[in-house]
Formats: sequence, C-alpha cells, structure tokens
Amino acid sequence: MEKKYLALSFDDGPNCTTTVHDLDLLEEFGIPASFFLIGQNITERTVPVIKRQLELGCTVECHSWSHPRMGSMTAGQIEDEVFRTDTLIERHTGRIPEFFRPPYIDLSETLFNSVDKTFICGADCQDWEDTVSCDERVRMVLDSAREGQIFLLHDTEGNEKTVQALRLIIPTLLERGFTFVTVPELFKVYGVNPHVRGKIWSNVLE
Repeated sequence: MEKKYLALSFDDGPNCTTTVHDLDLLEEFGIPASFFLIGQNITERTVPVIKRQLELGCTVECHSWSHPRMGSMTAGQIEDEVFRTDTLIERHTGRIPEFFRPPYIDLSETLFNSVDKTFICGADCQDWEDTVSCDERVRMVLDSAREGQIFLLHDTEGNEKTVQALRLIIPTLLERGFTFVTVPELFKVYGVNPHVRGKIWSNVLE
C-alpha cells in the first residue's frame, strides 16, 4: 500500500513554553512539522527553540513580523513585515523561508504581488479560540484528515489544549497509516509544484 502523507504546521511562535511542549511531542513520536514564526517573537530566549526545531527535522517559515491584518496594507508595509522576519530567520537557520502564511488569512492582490513565496492556509480546528475544547480540536482534525492535507495549528503561548489534543491526534493518524512530513516535503513527495501565482494551499492535491 502506498504511503499517505500530511503535514502539521504551527503559527505564532516561537516561545519557551507551548512551542517547547509541542516539540516534546514531535520528538516523542519521531515526526517533523513546519513552524510559521512571528518575527518579533524571535529573541535571544527563543533562538534555542528554533535550533531545536531544526534538530528535529522541522522547517521554519514566515508568518510576518507583528501579525497584522495584511490585506489592507501597502506594498511597502508588507515588504517590511516579511523582510524583517526573513532576515532574522535566515540569521538563525541559514535559510530564507520559501513559505508564507498571512495572518488571519487576510489576503489582497497587493499581498500576492509583494510576497514572493508560496502562500499556505491549511485545515484548522479553531484552536485560536480558547473556548474550543481539546475534544473538539481532536474531532475536527481527525474528521478532516486526508492525503495531502496541511493542518493549521497554533503554538501561541498558553495554547496547551492543542498540545493535549495532539497527544491523541498524532497516534490516531499514525494508526490510520498516515506519514507526517514538513510542508515543503509534502509538495515534494507528491511531485507538486508549490509556486502557483495567486494560490493559497490547504491541501497539495487540490
């Protein structure tokens, strides 16, 4: 039977609490993920967390500098948000991010024209809402799991319900025969070119 691949991705880190707890789980299960970082969260305290992400085979991508709604921003403002974040990420990883997730998935033609990256959305479980229970998060992820899927999760500081949910989600999906890869790897294993102008991806097969 051919392998079925999907990817976990996390927004809003890095931090020294919830991000670390997510990494502990990834290490425990021996799987990678992709982390979309907010530039202003990259500090002397969080750089070791980024280093650990890389050591575990994860990739580090761009989620803007300050998490604004970018759909109404000018080209200059957009470019500044991305450039500042890319510069710090490259300094600490040696790589300029190829992938970008716009905050709030707030899009515009100016945004697409100003950011020369592959735009990523993903299937979510509303885990930015604290009122959404751990069980609800588990159900939404498992119900939407299919080949080629990118999951949009948050490692925002204090978002421990998602950590708890993942402790159930990861082994269940492994039992269902899924293999976890990073977002860049997901495109590669399916032979899909991610560089499609004006497209934002949630599943690499769609």
